[in-house]
Amino acid sequence: MAEKITLTNKTDGFGISAHRVRASSGKAIGGVVVIQEIFGITPHIEAMSAYFADAGYDVIAPSLFDRIEANFQAGHDQEGIQKGIKGVMSSPWTQVMGDVQAAIDALPKPCYVTGFCYGGAVSWMAAAQCSGVSAVSCFYGRLIADLTQNTPKAPVMLHYGARDPSIPADNVERVRLAAPDSPLYLYDAGHGFCREGSHDYNADAAKLALTRTVDWFARWRQEEHA
Repeated sequence: MAEKITLTNKTDGFGISAHRVRASSGKAIGGVVVIQEIFGITPHIEAMSAYFADAGYDVIAPSLFDRIEANFQAGHDQEGIQKGIKGVMSSPWTQVMGDVQAAIDALPKPCYVTGFCYGGAVSWMAAAQCSGVSAVSCFYGRLIADLTQNTPKAPVMLHYGARDPSIPADNVERVRLAAPDSPLYLYDAGHGFCREGSHDYNADAAKLALTRTVDWFARWRQEEHA
């Protein structure tokens, strides 16, 4: 069951909307924060939230650009991309981390974070700056290469498309060198390969990357209970 909730950022007191889905099993084995691309809480992000709910987690996807526009949405055309980029540029990291922390705090533990594109970079930052994060899985986060001075405190997994023109190989290599102990996977795919409807959507790559993510979260859940 999906519902719309409000999260309060403890840093600035602002209330942002969020998409919440309860674990399909009824009893959650933990929580997952799903972080949006630059386009807002789209059907893709709702589908990813449902995926992790089906895996047994309570899930929250916070709407990170609500201060710019309530229920922020941007299309995948050039106008929408520019709107999304403006959202990124208008959202300082301290604010974004406060929003993500509010989502973490509202979920059962252990809690994990995953995100796509911009959300992949936000997930990396959450591993470095947020508390209560047990593990993170970052999908094609181009900005991560510029954020490597923020050292993750939680285990991180990384996913990239080998044919992604927006993330060149040297960008990926910088991340690999900064996080040598983190599993980093390259898929025979382009950017946004997990998003159905994208021209780069790759069902096989998406299935493998998401399965690896669920297994990654399960690994750290088991280690916490060992």
